Amino acid sequence: MTKSYPTHKPEAEPGTVPPLQGDAAEEISRPDASGQSRGRDDPAGGLVATRRGEQASFTYAPAPESRSIVHLQSSYGLFIDGAFVEPADGNAYKTENPATEEVLAEVAAAGLADVDRAVEVAGRAQREVWGPMSGAERAKYLFRVARIIQERSRELAVLESLDNGKPIRESRDVDVPLAAAHFFYYAGWADKLEYAGFGPHPAPIGVAGQVIPWNFPLMMAAWKLAPALAAGNTCVLKPASTTPLTALLLAEIIQQADLPPGVVNVVTGAGSVAGAALVAHPGIDKVAFTGSTEVGKDLQRAIAGTGKHLTLELGGKAANIVFEDAPLDQAVEGIVNGIFFNQGEVCCAGSRLLVQESIADTVVERLKRRLATLRVGDPLDKNTDLGAINNAAQLEKIRELAAAGEAEGAVRWSPSCTLPSKGYWFAPTVFTNVSQAHRIAQEEIFGPVLSVLTFRTPQEAVAKANNTVYGLSAGVWTEKGSRILWMAGQLRAGVVWANSFNRFDPTSPFGGYRESGFGREGGRQGLGAYLDV
Repeated sequence: MTKSYPTHKPEAEPGTVPPLQGDAAEEISRPDASGQSRGRDDPAGGLVATRRGEQASFTYAPAPESRSIVHLQSSYGLFIDGAFVEPADGNAYKTENPATEEVLAEVAAAGLADVDRAVEVAGRAQREVWGPMSGAERAKYLFRVARIIQERSRELAVLESLDNGKPIRESRDVDVPLAAAHFFYYAGWADKLEYAGFGPHPAPIGVAGQVIPWNFPLMMAAWKLAPALAAGNTCVLKPASTTPLTALLLAEIIQQADLPPGVVNVVTGAGSVAGAALVAHPGIDKVAFTGSTEVGKDLQRAIAGTGKHLTLELGGKAANIVFEDAPLDQAVEGIVNGIFFNQGEVCCAGSRLLVQESIADTVVERLKRRLATLRVGDPLDKNTDLGAINNAAQLEKIRELAAAGEAEGAVRWSPSCTLPSKGYWFAPTVFTNVSQAHRIAQEEIFGPVLSVLTFRTPQEAVAKANNTVYGLSAGVWTEKGSRILWMAGQLRAGVVWANSFNRFDPTSPFGGYRESGFGREGGRQGLGAYLDV
């Protein structure tokens, strides 16, 4: 059944232009066989103008990316010792497209025996091949992986959008390029480890067990694998059960790049089985986990006292702070990018908007006008701004917290938005009249939901921004450089963006503290997590 959400009608409808006269109006709008006035066909997709009474309204024609470049297999095995193999007990599960609930493939579910074998071959490869190999030789393999990712970028982007639900524009322009960039960057470090600031003779830790989430499957795999491999470690990667396909395609790329068998292994399946077995395995020397704070706490308890190295990148409740002297149009774009990028399924999403009281009404008005132009729908359409929520459980959590926001007295608003009847969808949502005590201001929603709060002074902004158990990221919007520097020093966040948000680069470290975890990924600092120093 088609879902509807409250409508917002701005004073002027977004995308309209003054009435056209004569030949111009005739060129833009011609009646079809039924007598209806339609815009010009645009087979490549993009803006199409249509006649509405006395005005011409510009809308976007569908611009779907073809699925034909992706050759989905009916079933996928585990990637162990350089080859795809069947699980020991034969168990498998289905992965689906969250936009349509279509089953994409059957994927092997690793058991204890499979994890044991993956860790064993990874240990042997580290001791006999990858660890003793010179940094310059390791770099050649990493450069090769990076180049193949670039060569197969369209295939990876389409598969990521199919399996994850994110818009193709984001997988194509953000996820895949950043994955390649991380391999390129750490390939450059592989033969320079003694100059990285970790002592004259840095050594690899051994075998890394890496567990990654479903919101950025390919990018998180690159963030984990590239520094570990550059430092001389071998890896057993466990992707999220709902998004295993790009990790398996990356395994195929690793095979194509001729990495020695056992250097990278990919075990798919449930976190409670394969993930737990990997973390607890005595052959694992280093654990890297990205995911929820709750699971991170369980994981830390599980390995306490084992001597294993550990890094955790967990949840967040970032504050995006807008001062009255900020460039408001730029800030509104930053707010939209901060919370609605990847449907808000981002650990560092700017889910709390703190606006200086004097401009709060203006900012909210402009924000609503901007949100009325967002396009929600088919992730493979190049014009889509918001895709599908990744899975039913996450959608239910978003709905539950949004309902709690209303029940606690916050005012809910969404643009007029008709959602597809199949799949997992949630309209972009803004809450005003939010108190710091509200659940939507304290709990990580991990969806396209923004809570708006106000402040009067910089000190009040800092106090409200820091009123959270998390400490991952924050954003500051102001024209005063001195204020940015002062705020950055006061905010308890691992990353602070200035007049921007959600900007990532392989040369820059990323991570948080408190209940957002510890350790850094990216940059020179990202190497330290994989070196025995």
